Amino acid sequence: MAGEWWRGAVVYQIYPRSFQDSDGDGIGDLKGIISRLPHVSALGADAIWLSPVFKSPMEDMGYDVSDYTDIDPLFGTLEDFDALVAAAHDLGLKVIIDQVLSHSSSQHPFFAESRRSRTNPKADWYVWADPRPDGSPPNNWLSVFGGSAWEWDSRRRQYYLHNFLPSQPDFNFHNPDVQDWLLGVMRFWLDRGVDGFRLDTVNFYFHDRLLRDNGPEDREENIPAVNPYDMQDHAFSKTRPENIGFLERMRALTDEYEGRMLVGEVGEGPSRALRVMADYTAPGRLHTAYSFDMLGPKFTPAHFRSRIEGFFTAAPEGWPMWAFSNHDVIRHVTRWADHGAPDAVARQAAALLLSLQGSVCLYQAEELGQTETEMEFHELTDPPGIRFWPDYKGRDGCRTPMVWDETGHGGFTTGKPWLPVKPLQAARHVAGQEGRAGSVLEFYRGMLAFRRAQTALRGGGSRFADLPEPLLAFVRGEGAGAITCIFNLSAAPVVVSASGAMTGPSQAATPGDGRIALGPNGFAFLEGAQVVTV
Repeated sequence: MAGEWWRGAVVYQIYPRSFQDSDGDGIGDLKGIISRLPHVSALGADAIWLSPVFKSPMEDMGYDVSDYTDIDPLFGTLEDFDALVAAAHDLGLKVIIDQVLSHSSSQHPFFAESRRSRTNPKADWYVWADPRPDGSPPNNWLSVFGGSAWEWDSRRRQYYLHNFLPSQPDFNFHNPDVQDWLLGVMRFWLDRGVDGFRLDTVNFYFHDRLLRDNGPEDREENIPAVNPYDMQDHAFSKTRPENIGFLERMRALTDEYEGRMLVGEVGEGPSRALRVMADYTAPGRLHTAYSFDMLGPKFTPAHFRSRIEGFFTAAPEGWPMWAFSNHDVIRHVTRWADHGAPDAVARQAAALLLSLQGSVCLYQAEELGQTETEMEFHELTDPPGIRFWPDYKGRDGCRTPMVWDETGHGGFTTGKPWLPVKPLQAARHVAGQEGRAGSVLEFYRGMLAFRRAQTALRGGGSRFADLPEPLLAFVRGEGAGAITCIFNLSAAPVVVSASGAMTGPSQAATPGDGRIALGPNGFAFLEGAQVVTV
């Protein structure tokens, strides 16, 4: 299985701006990351995922790339990147890097050339369209960040497509030269030794050639959304059938290199996310994919069961990746605050996530039980947060700096951090939890070690027990090596009937006489495939 190291792996996401600053400018960098890699290794992760570190105007914090084959000076140099890859590999960590292929920065030289005329060599490298007779955009497509997905360009006297900011024009993937060039970018980083790619907005690559209008989304609420984008069914602006062919080209490229992998971010609503994940992880396509299905407010047994069973029913040969937090969503300890005390929820979430069938992604500071930072308007840097304030406060609250110790700014920087380290977050630091029994950090380390030691948890199948709310129970694996996982997803105590010896980490779990009493946010692992009833 060495070539399939990603199957069942635990990937630790590093948001470079906020991990560790080495030069006092208040922004994290590659040298800072290198100095903190031992923390990730000691945690027990298998790989790191770096959010973008490429040259960028930083209007969307690096997800607007102006040079795909160089490092932004904020983060360091190509030599620093090579040193990071070498240091990670020395610690046994794989390195996955973000690839933002669906769009570039408007400051990319190709877009500067494309907008000069309709006949230049890069004229068809981005998505251009004529206005309607009344001057309005060619269709009703909306931007994820608000407003129309079309921006007028007076030089070409046409609109260009941007699914995000106007400064993030979309590449035209219907042009094979664009595809070839982007594959060349990936080859550049593969040759530098990266072990895989996290593919940003992987279902946004292609658009409908006929530019047909999107219809309305089938929504439960019959009131306008905070962001009108959520009211539209994006059937024509993304997740087009042509996307599959490009995924297969990417897979063929990575297959030229031993032990490399692709994980796609599927930006789709819950009604179709599992189907798209299944399609995209079919043989010969992506190795794995994740959606936002577990990155929302739902914290129920039925929801978690439906995601696991739904995926493997749709894709028996596919492989998912699950996460509870990342750089785009409210941290899960805050999201699920109504379901228990913060540390208890943090430990239970870790135990649940790390026992699900699939690969796992952990977001930096999740292992500290870190909470969302409450931002004031003047502190925001995130464009959608600024636009939709106060009903949507953006993503800055989950991107604040990593807290390492009790010194100024949590040991992140000697300067002024780009986002504030506030007292509630400063209280949850690595040094304060290191070696302390019962801390969230030490629980993560123990749970990761338990997962690593259990073949069933890394690669075994799943069978769920039919139990009433708030109980979730499932068996991972078969035979003597099977593990039964039981969770009380509530703050109220419950009792279940279950035989078998408890093993591994547990919380608020008391066995006795064929029963296990589970306190608030309690959970237990049992040896073998046990029958669990109420």
